Amino acid sequence: KEVRDKGMKKLMEDPRMKAMSDMPFDGKRMIMGGFAPILDQ
Repeated sequence: KEVRDKGMKKLMEDPRMKAMSDMPFDGKRMIMGGFAPILDQ
């Protein structure tokens, strides 16, 4: 656990991770949906 915590801290301090935190879409507007299958095979 100690090693994991140190690794996670180092990972979160990496500037490349900060650039990934901006989502390219608005998660509040996402919907879950599904489709009915037309064919079984």
